[in-house]
Amino acid sequence: MVFIFSRIASSLALTLCLLLSHTAHTQTRTAPKTFKNLVGKEVSSDTITAFVHENMKLAGVPGLSMAIINDGEVVYHLVDGYSDVSAKQKVSDKTIFEGASLSKPLFAYFVMGFVQEGTLDLDKPLYQYLPYADIADDERYKKITPRMVLSHTTGFPNWRSDHEGDKLFISFEPGSAFQYSGEGYQYLAKVLAHILDTDDAGLENAYQERVAQSLNLEYTKFVQDAENLKNKANGYIDEKVVAEDEDPKTFGAAFSIHTEAMDFSKWLIALIQKEGLAEESYETLFETQVVLPEGHPQTQAGVTDWTLGFAKATMPFGNAYGHGGNNPGYTSIFIIAPEAKWGYVMFTNADQSQLPMAVLQHLMIP
Repeated sequence: MVFIFSRIASSLALTLCLLLSHTAHTQTRTAPKTFKNLVGKEVSSDTITAFVHENMKLAGVPGLSMAIINDGEVVYHLVDGYSDVSAKQKVSDKTIFEGASLSKPLFAYFVMGFVQEGTLDLDKPLYQYLPYADIADDERYKKITPRMVLSHTTGFPNWRSDHEGDKLFISFEPGSAFQYSGEGYQYLAKVLAHILDTDDAGLENAYQERVAQSLNLEYTKFVQDAENLKNKANGYIDEKVVAEDEDPKTFGAAFSIHTEAMDFSKWLIALIQKEGLAEESYETLFETQVVLPEGHPQTQAGVTDWTLGFAKATMPFGNAYGHGGNNPGYTSIFIIAPEAKWGYVMFTNADQSQLPMAVLQHLMIP
């Protein structure tokens, strides 16, 4: 579950070794022949399709689902390739992908609903809602707030399992620095479940009632049901199928969202049009919480700040907000530019793929 929005796309020539021997299938919905790219230039739908199709094969991406938004509506939608290579099962409008860390900004949006109604205080220490035995031996954890979790300033590692001993720890004084962490999101999810007096299934139900139903998100789910799992694309690492999730019933605030481009675009459009939350809540959601220090690796790709759940890039045409994600066998990315009313999202079933970022860069050509 590695964050990729800030990663500079490497040359696609480096991915030639990942070539797959299959003929891609392309499906597009009826769309304008031209639309605007991220910098406002008119581009041809056919040109974008050709670019994606060609570089998808070069990058060894079995299948994908992507969409582009202009003026608050989807103007380009593409599904391409295979959800199951060996069975030659093609990606369709209903094919589901793991969104990985794209879970985090959507979870932040979900959290803001609790903040808006006064159920959760962004600056109240989480332990006052729910003590956390996993880190209780370090008193500094009592300073950690929801704001710190959503802006990655808790001091927690990304995942404890990445470190010897498999034990949760704090690297620095909470709130004093930036360090990307999924662990913090999982703690905050536990707090929300405690507030609601429920479990992972109940937290999914709350998300469905508060977010998914109002935005008509049919497939975008943290906890998976039989329908999503039936339509899910295989994930691939070096042409090998990745083993399925051990527990699809886990509410992974940091990693478990499953969806496809058209469904996820409904939420992106809501963000662009500032729907579902009050204006004040949107201001808080997109407000800079931490400025990355000069020389930080993420600044090389234009990321300047972190808001609540979103990486922020300062562009000539205005601010852009986004996130990327990697789960084993899947890579995804989205970006929105609210002032330009523009958005882009791509899901793939290829591990650590550079294709989503390469397409984004192509869509930024003036």
